[in-house]
Amino acid sequence: MQPEVRSLELDEVKLVTPRRFGDARGWFSETWNAADWAAVGVDCKWVQDNHSYSRDVGVLRGLHFQCPPFAQAKLVRALKGRIFDVAVDIRAGSPTYGRWAAATLTGDGGEQLFVPRGFAHGFCTLAPDTEVAYKVDGPYASDHDAGLAWDDPDLAIEWPLDGAPLLSDKDGCQPSFADFRSPFSFENR
Repeated sequence: MQPEVRSLELDEVKLVTPRRFGDARGWFSETWNAADWAAVGVDCKWVQDNHSYSRDVGVLRGLHFQCPPFAQAKLVRALKGRIFDVAVDIRAGSPTYGRWAAATLTGDGGEQLFVPRGFAHGFCTLAPDTEVAYKVDGPYASDHDAGLAWDDPDLAIEWPLDGAPLLSDKDGCQPSFADFRSPFSFENR
């Protein structure tokens, strides 16, 4: 049951849509199968699942990442509602350093975004009562938790916001991309 996989503007960032099998009762979908996903280029050993709930439209979470040796790949999906999901290449020396890719993920569609290590990640909600789940391949390490300003003009992310987003205090004061010194390198990814 290999999922449908499409590379986005950044080849390493993948939009993955698992197959759904429906009948009169509803549908069934296999959202993760290690062998099938490895065959399409997503080969991770997930160690933690996270789940967030956002009550309002315009909640923005990100741009987040963890520094080595606690870097994380993520597999993100909306369980309910819709999100605009973004990955930014922060690997020094990468030909796509500082560029971003995005996709809309919906609970109804079941799409998932694979965000590799060496990419910052964030999303904003496009529907009320949105729930997001994501797998990570490394445990949370607060001393290695980092981020970038969501609205950095050098990144120029085209967030589909109608007004100012709802942010955490942490997300409201992240450093600019110009001041960022990446702990990731393209050569040793």
